[in-house]
Amino acid sequence: MSVSRRTLLTTAAGAAVAATAIPPVALAADSEAAVPTTFSRAADYAVAKLRAVAPGVTAFPEITRFEKWTYSANGGWIGGFWPGTLWLASLYSGDRRFRELATAAAEKLAPRQYETTHHDLGFLFYPSWVTGWRLTGDGKWRTGALNAAASLIQRYNEKGRFIRAWGALGTPGNAGRVIVDTMMNLDLLAFASEQTGDRKYLDIAVAHAKTTERVFLRPDGSTPHVFDFDPGTGAEIGPNSVQGYGPSSCWSRGQAWAIYGFTTMYRRTGDPLFLRTARRLADFALRALTPDNVPVWDYLAPQAPHDIKDSSAGAVMACGLLDLAKVANRPQYREAAIRILTALCDTCLTTRSTRAEAIVARATRHRPVEDGVEVSLPYADYYLLEGLLRVLMPKEIDQAIDLSSVS
Repeated sequence: MSVSRRTLLTTAAGAAVAATAIPPVALAADSEAAVPTTFSRAADYAVAKLRAVAPGVTAFPEITRFEKWTYSANGGWIGGFWPGTLWLASLYSGDRRFRELATAAAEKLAPRQYETTHHDLGFLFYPSWVTGWRLTGDGKWRTGALNAAASLIQRYNEKGRFIRAWGALGTPGNAGRVIVDTMMNLDLLAFASEQTGDRKYLDIAVAHAKTTERVFLRPDGSTPHVFDFDPGTGAEIGPNSVQGYGPSSCWSRGQAWAIYGFTTMYRRTGDPLFLRTARRLADFALRALTPDNVPVWDYLAPQAPHDIKDSSAGAVMACGLLDLAKVANRPQYREAAIRILTALCDTCLTTRSTRAEAIVARATRHRPVEDGVEVSLPYADYYLLEGLLRVLMPKEIDQAIDLSSVS
């Protein structure tokens, strides 16, 4: 019998987390009053940093080394976050120079809309091209995003009802590998169905999300990073991990991708399964969150909760929680998101450094191979700014990324 999430055992650490009640998250009155000032100052800092750094950037920031950006020529999987950050900076500041820079950066992704060798097309084209279309009305962004969605659905495995994460089509390596991150790529497919009227894109997104719920979600609400299938039969093989500590651990950024992704899928479909799943994921993460409100890189690694931090996990999680609070009508999720964003603003900005080119520090890329431990990463900057604008400018951020719901 294949391994399924119904039979997975949590680690001792996971059992302890699962047994712990969610701590109170209500903000003190003075803390809540300080939120607009704290967040505005952080957003102002982000814009000032971008204003100083962005004109000299000619490729895609990937990771910092000694506080300076290193670059990917074609964008890797992270190429959408740099133009996305610039679009948001233009939204917040009203500075048209950011719009010009965002346009130039996004245009560099144009050749990649036809790629079928990876699942990252949503990461690449939603914050850059979909947002570009929503803010400018220029049809080239819409067309490119739809081409990217058409490329992405070619990776769908009908027998297993999943989108293959890695490896070129037709190659055996990783052919049955699914990762939790793919939940963040599904909104590109929802966009394609909404724009074209063709249900096939959303149908694939829904099928993948239901498969992810079935095999990734453990009884305690945690998730592994990877789940493997037999690509020929679609049969379940079992959990695995690349980014996390191991198959039974819970990589915090993956958990954050899942919170955000399932909440988005609920908004796009109204399916209560996705809302229940998002809440279970969020409740686990909030039980595991340390008192400083900055996630450790893996909630169930042996040294957790006293381990390396990942500010990017916190930024993604805060965005997901703000979304979840609204659609679930649960203010405690918003209060928790405010606490996380406040902690990131207070303890993770690069304000004390004269060298730093990024906005956010203390992000961790790939702890198992010691690649990028507590550095700066472009998605930490992007999601922090998105989270701040969700609070400060909810109507404007809705215009940029579409926070509408069918329910």
